[in-house]
Amino acid sequence: MTSRSLGHRAPLLWLVLPYALGLAAGDLGEKFAPTGLLAAAGLGAGLAWLAAHRRPVLWAAALGASAFLAGVANHSLHRSRLPVWQELPPREADLVLRVDRVFAGKHAQRVTGLATVLGTDPHLRELRGQPLYFSVRHRAEEPPPLRSSRIRVLGVLETLPAEPAEESFDAYLSGAGMNFRLARGQLTETVRPASRYRVFCAGMLDRFNAILGAGVEAKRPELTGVLRAMLLGQKQALGDGQRELFRHSGTMHLFAISGLHIGVIAAGLHALLSLLRLPRPVHFTASLLILWLYVDITGTMPSAVRAFIMVAAFQSAFIFRLPGNPLAALAAAAGIVLLFAPMQLFSASFQMSYGIVAALLLLGLPLAETWLQRWRPFAALPAAAHGWHHRLINHGGRALLGMLAIGVASITVSALTGIQFFRLFTPVALLANLALIPAAVLVILGGVASLLCGLAGFALGSSLCNHATGVVLAAMDHAVRRLAELPGGHWPAAYHAPWIGPAALAGLLGVMLAAYGLGWTKRTGGWWPPFALVALVLIFGVKFGP
Repeated sequence: MTSRSLGHRAPLLWLVLPYALGLAAGDLGEKFAPTGLLAAAGLGAGLAWLAAHRRPVLWAAALGASAFLAGVANHSLHRSRLPVWQELPPREADLVLRVDRVFAGKHAQRVTGLATVLGTDPHLRELRGQPLYFSVRHRAEEPPPLRSSRIRVLGVLETLPAEPAEESFDAYLSGAGMNFRLARGQLTETVRPASRYRVFCAGMLDRFNAILGAGVEAKRPELTGVLRAMLLGQKQALGDGQRELFRHSGTMHLFAISGLHIGVIAAGLHALLSLLRLPRPVHFTASLLILWLYVDITGTMPSAVRAFIMVAAFQSAFIFRLPGNPLAALAAAAGIVLLFAPMQLFSASFQMSYGIVAALLLLGLPLAETWLQRWRPFAALPAAAHGWHHRLINHGGRALLGMLAIGVASITVSALTGIQFFRLFTPVALLANLALIPAAVLVILGGVASLLCGLAGFALGSSLCNHATGVVLAAMDHAVRRLAELPGGHWPAAYHAPWIGPAALAGLLGVMLAAYGLGWTKRTGGWWPPFALVALVLIFGVKFGP
């Protein structure tokens, strides 16, 4: 039995997996000089090159060791932390910052985000080049700073703890490579305004907000907030009650611009540009350019950038006329992200997004194929004799089985990461995602259609699209409320030890990768090993209750 979802090869995993292990080892162990580690990695690469055609086992070992040492070295380079910083008390600092990312907030005169230190007082010169989190106020008559602008700020500089609590905001900042935060700051001067391109992106974001509210914001502002959160990643548009409902149902991922959003938009762009019959290079370039503009306008969120890289890697096969290989595209995307932003490996967003996509490719698609091959409800009846009700049952069952296989695969990862990052176990998540993900796809397509109509000056079209998506969003809201009321739908939970969560996720992905390579054969346990591993972790590694 031939399977289209099995047999994909991803040679880059020989580098990506040991490199990621090196990053993890660098985070756990003692910090070493990156120069010596890089020299050792280069030596290992040279040994691998010499043994490539003579000793395959030595080649694999040398290549893996080289990638591992490169990961440890890159962690040391990006997480360099001088011992003296740990002893620094909070102090007033006058800094010149380059704004790299701005977080959306509810306070009109306060701006928060991530920046790079460009200038300091002489006694703080070792901070130059360091990334930090900032929270500053600006005068009411001045616009807030945009990305790429350079600003002078005066505030309280604090050193982040070396070992922050897992669920804290400090842990997020530490995972992003930050060592400092600037709190209670005041913007004193704009040294250089934002570039024209960043001003254009900010203006387009304001226009997107206006288009998505056309015709519906005055009547149903809460649904407009959900639409903006889903299309633009503006989670602050959700009310506190809405946020809790989606979190308890395990569907909060719908409001992070990630693989689902980028994949749906990329598919829509591909279909739209195919109608124009453009040459392959023009089609490829135009598709990625429009997709990147969407990513950049909505804030260049790390999850969106990662999804864009994966889509670009997958679509590159289109221009070179090669078979699509989603597993190789996933490996390439992860390798590129970890090479330039290695600290993302420790973020909840990276682990959840790449973990779930890997589970879909390694387990979900092969499982769906197996179930669909066995689904033959009217095998004894000739196809010519099938009536509309036979076809409805057949096609409806196939769609349901496909979605169920995808949902079962994703829940294996989300069950572990939900406990690790949110201290919540949500058994209702499988049912909720089966119901809401197809609806979310409709909302994303409707929102994109609304944006296209608005940008083209067709205001009536935007209003119609917004009303249509509003109907779907109202149904989603009703479904989430009913699911959240189910007894036992969500439980407070925590691991007995902090290391159990990352180890369980790594073990789960390792089991899936090994079983995928062996073809999910019965002699190796069939489809049961990943589910057995998750069950053992839940039974012996998790404490349920507050």
